[in-house]
Amino acid sequence: MESRAGWSDPFVERVGQEVRRRRQAAGMTMQQLADASGVSVRMLSHIELGEANPSLVTVAKVAHALGTDFASLARQTRPGTLVVDAPGTATGIWSSTAGSHAVLSAASTLRPSAALWDWTLVPGDSYQAEPDPPGSEELFLVISGVLTLIADGHDDTVLDAGASARLATDRGYGYRNDGSKPVRFVRVAHVTA
Repeated sequence: MESRAGWSDPFVERVGQEVRRRRQAAGMTMQQLADASGVSVRMLSHIELGEANPSLVTVAKVAHALGTDFASLARQTRPGTLVVDAPGTATGIWSSTAGSHAVLSAASTLRPSAALWDWTLVPGDSYQAEPDPPGSEELFLVISGVLTLIADGHDDTVLDAGASARLATDRGYGYRNDGSKPVRFVRVAHVTA
């Protein structure tokens, strides 16, 4: 079963507000941001109004054109040498109609940043991602269940609980749960700008 859902409403609203705030602070028109990002004015308008369900790649392009990255648009970062988030305060980013979900747990303030995600895929569910910019990669650690990694140019790779992997994400890729139990995994995404 392919999931037919997307970003959470609070995430879409937060990204839209942050894109508008950063665009206006930079003195950019929507057309200038469209030219710099390669994203249409119409899509940018929908993003700023919180009406779009953009891909991660689209959000990353807009973020790059604004001089930042996906994690900075998605999650409020606080300065400091040690920043701790209480349980339950992580940002819910994606969910599927089947009940799968992904949470952005933490993100670095370095550029490009690294983002720590906590994913749960229910049995039979999947997530298909668009290619990231060249040089991007993800690290995975399966906490429970069995995760199948899908990457263009590679056979499907099955990771049991406790297994870890590194995947170049500059190609089509995705995650799937072919098992009978939910799979929970953490991933660290390093998307170059």
